[in-house]
Amino acid sequence: MTYDTIIIGGGPAGLSAAVYLARQKIKTLILTIDVGGQTALSSEIENYLGFESIAGMDFIEKCRKQVEKYPEVEIREGVEVAKIKKNGVFSVSTSEGEEFQSKTILIASGKLPKTLGIKGEAELSKRGVTYCATCDAPLYRNKTTVVIGGGNSALDALLQLSKIAVKVYSVNKNTEFKGDELLKQRVKECKNVELIDNAETIEVLGDKKVSGLKIRVDGLEKILIVDGVFIEVGSNPSSGFAEMEKNKWGEIVINEENATNVEGAYAAGDVTNIEQKQSIIAAGEGAKAALKIISYLQKN
Repeated sequence: MTYDTIIIGGGPAGLSAAVYLARQKIKTLILTIDVGGQTALSSEIENYLGFESIAGMDFIEKCRKQVEKYPEVEIREGVEVAKIKKNGVFSVSTSEGEEFQSKTILIASGKLPKTLGIKGEAELSKRGVTYCATCDAPLYRNKTTVVIGGGNSALDALLQLSKIAVKVYSVNKNTEFKGDELLKQRVKECKNVELIDNAETIEVLGDKKVSGLKIRVDGLEKILIVDGVFIEVGSNPSSGFAEMEKNKWGEIVINEENATNVEGAYAAGDVTNIEQKQSIIAAGEGAKAALKIISYLQKN
């Protein structure tokens, strides 16, 4: 079977595009590792029009239900795309060896968390080292944790953990946070959060599980005794499978119509070179890309 469109990614960009495509009876397949992407990991969303405040997972569930009411859209979750080829139509191969064909492609695969690359990080991943506070914070109730990072994702993790853990360290390589002022103020008001700025992270300590974090502050090494290490230092575009023009950061280059340099291939959201990375912007970009795909299909 050849689909009209295959959407790679199930975050706001991909789900928004699916709604627009389905309303025009465009046969659409969504291939995604998970539905929601980074938005589902947000504890609270307070800057999306129509929702004064909503948990990221609750928001995504509403989006999913809206998409699922359209029979024209098929969602395959837990699928990792490995390669895209074009020979008349697009062939999308997965890491499990499956292959799907479509007339057009929309890449909306978002971003993946960055790693620090320090000693002990990989060895203790999923054994106390984590990149998702929303997923793993409940595991550290009444324990001591540390959050590494200096942006909104780190601030969000600190706020989540402050409600669960008995003690939360914040390790930031900069002199101050670069995130939203409201989040900064909330973190500063948390009595169980200790801020450590101008700090270099050296090593995650532990044998079978995390036992501490070695840092350097003002030239002196210090060990924080912790049960969990939450790494929140940003993300990289999930674009390794896409053989099309990218910028130096690996973001897919698109024009004002969301088209890539490959005819029939479009991209939207955080995986692209658009400057602002926000859920509401990704949703808008997904809708815009879908409209261009509809126009392309009608002309061809």
